Amino acid sequence: MRRMMRKLVALIIVVTVLLATQTVHSQATMSITDLGTLGGDYGSAEDINDRGQVVGGSQTTSGEWHAFLWTKRGGMADLGTLGGSLSDARGINNRGQVVGTSTTTSGERHAFLWTKSGGMIDLGTLGGSYSHARDINDRGQVVGFSHTASDEEHAFLWTKSVGMVDLGTLGGNDSNAYAINDHGQAVGHGFTASGEYHAFLWTKSDGMVDLGTLGGSYSYAWDINNRGQIVGGSSTAWGGYHAILWTKSGGMIDLGTLGGMSEAHSINDRGQVVGFSEPTSGGHHAFLWTKRSGMADLGTLGGIDSHAWDISNRGQVVGSSTTALDRQRACLWTK
Repeated sequence: MRRMMRKLVALIIVVTVLLATQTVHSQATMSITDLGTLGGDYGSAEDINDRGQVVGGSQTTSGEWHAFLWTKRGGMADLGTLGGSLSDARGINNRGQVVGTSTTTSGERHAFLWTKSGGMIDLGTLGGSYSHARDINDRGQVVGFSHTASDEEHAFLWTKSVGMVDLGTLGGNDSNAYAINDHGQAVGHGFTASGEYHAFLWTKSDGMVDLGTLGGSYSYAWDINNRGQIVGGSSTAWGGYHAILWTKSGGMIDLGTLGGMSEAHSINDRGQVVGFSEPTSGGHHAFLWTKRSGMADLGTLGGIDSHAWDISNRGQVVGSSTTALDRQRACLWTK
């Protein structure tokens, strides 16, 4: 009887330790801050540089949606538009240059580049009616996607000296570029010749290379760091959708989930990954993934949903979260 009791106590201790370990790993030790709005109820932070400058979009007091630049000292500043009523900032480099999309006076949506000295300028299109800029590196190279004259949607690379250049496709009609590192390597996703949707890596020497999937029919690449590590999401052979990390040496690996689906949206040069996943409690929660600790829940501003869109090399994370009053706000996670 005593021997059985000792075994039972030992088992309880082991289970308690395991549960405690899982609890530590499932909740990241970071604080979340509401960055406010441009006067309306809603906002979302999309990118942060290593100086702590944040960009995104917010509802204004008049109900329009405008691109913003947030700094710790100055708060949230409206970046204006290209003449229309809508703009959204998607990327910022360490020089403070901002890219995104805005409506023009004619109502078309065009990619823009914003600088403190020059304001917002139109980057044009690939011949069609719209374009979207998604990221800018420290060399001033911009990537995104644009409507073409042949009524397709193609990834582009824009530089000040050359302008907008079509990066082609994976064999299908459409492609989108979403991120570019300081080496000029770009990532995104597009249709293959067989009609599947796959993540790609583009380089000047090799062009667009298919990164494959986790066994399913589609995958997405959302970010690439200066070490060439790529993150995104992929369908699995059994029908799920999981966050992925791709490296040249290891290929595509599954980063797991918080319970349900997951998708990775950003990776810094330290290999820290952020995105969002479905926890067992429901909704979507932002996560931070590291090789050592795995995936940790970043929590919310009191609501049921949060999404992490970017992480800086200092480990600061930006995204959006719902509040207890079900308002979506731009937010910043810091240690």
